[in-house]
Amino acid sequence: MSDTLAETPLLTTVQKKTVRIRWFLIGFLILGGVVNYLDRSTLSVANTTIAGEFGLNALEMGLLLSAFSWPYAIANLPAGYLVDKFGPKHVFAFAAGAWSLVSMVTAAANSFGVLYALRVALGIAESPFFTASLKVSERWFNKRERALPVALINTGSQIANAIAPPLLTFLLLTMSWRGMFIVVGALGVVVALVWLRIYRDPTLQEQAMIKGAQAQEAIASTEPKVGWGQLLRQRNTWFMVLGAFGIFYTVWVYLTWLPSYLQTARGFSLSQSGWLASLPFLCGIIGVIFGGWLSNRLVARGTSTVRARKIPIVGGAVLAAAAVLPVAYVDNTALAIVLLSLGYFASQIPIGCLWTLASDVAPTNQVASLGAIQNFGGFVGAAIAPAATGAILTATAGNYTLVFLIGGVLLLVGALSYGFFVKDRSGRTA
Repeated sequence: MSDTLAETPLLTTVQKKTVRIRWFLIGFLILGGVVNYLDRSTLSVANTTIAGEFGLNALEMGLLLSAFSWPYAIANLPAGYLVDKFGPKHVFAFAAGAWSLVSMVTAAANSFGVLYALRVALGIAESPFFTASLKVSERWFNKRERALPVALINTGSQIANAIAPPLLTFLLLTMSWRGMFIVVGALGVVVALVWLRIYRDPTLQEQAMIKGAQAQEAIASTEPKVGWGQLLRQRNTWFMVLGAFGIFYTVWVYLTWLPSYLQTARGFSLSQSGWLASLPFLCGIIGVIFGGWLSNRLVARGTSTVRARKIPIVGGAVLAAAAVLPVAYVDNTALAIVLLSLGYFASQIPIGCLWTLASDVAPTNQVASLGAIQNFGGFVGAAIAPAATGAILTATAGNYTLVFLIGGVLLLVGALSYGFFVKDRSGRTA
């Protein structure tokens, strides 16, 4: 029997059903990613409105924008363990229900302190999403196929980033920022209920068809159980953490400060910035898909799986740095937006491959855990980025030059970490 369903020339009825089920689950996870990231984006879109209502300066707003990422980064560690232990069905559903409740309660916030506490709670609640999604991909796709579905799941966040500025700006203008939080939170409740209804793990027969019965038996008989302590003693783990830090830092400068940058540094109105801010994120959708496609293509041509993940990661990060660094010195607004769009496109090429790389180098029973540790490193960068940007803007009277320079340099740090120090240490070639 073939190791992959995709390689089977004539599919049986059971195989056709398996193909439909697994791609349907990926499609729903894309939708879940959209809702997940719309929740995260609400504060960024309402940045100037909330700052005005609560009398917050750039430094205080930066701290508030960072409030999500610190607990999210830390909570990724137990989230990965919980997904490995209890599976993706119930952990994901619980998380979606929790983050939706937090979003709706945020509509009643009446002070900086309450807003900050609720953003902390949102970060904790959202932490299992990508680790659960990675576990679903690991269970329903084999190693050679996995990059594309993981990349597609990550397009959910990019779709949300693209539609969030115009959509959430519309909600903000028509029903206030409080109404915006309620509507987005309600969407997550629907996602949680539907997921509980539709998800199941593959049967033993389906596992054999997806990954190959002999391969599954070999893994079950020879692969030792690896604890977290051993994962943390491996060089790959720490350079994946550092690499993710460098890439995610710049991504989160985009996610948290781009609407404000367009308004304060480029002079656009709230409604205009809502549409313009969507352009880089639309490019990001293409970037994520391209990265997954390229990685799968490289594997099909005989490139080792780890190398096939690293090429899009390193290439994307270097290209993103080359686009972001010049923005610091560009006066022409149209050119700046083109460079920002190219930079975000390139910064998203690695995203799906980062998660797939974790599933390639981790033991089967530690896939979500290693992915969570890597994501922890990324979201330490994501947590620092908004606060550091706010501090820079406060110290420089709103000048973004240093913001873009730091972002470009950290993208290069990410490229170097993955390119030179993350290696296939398992002895496997595929």
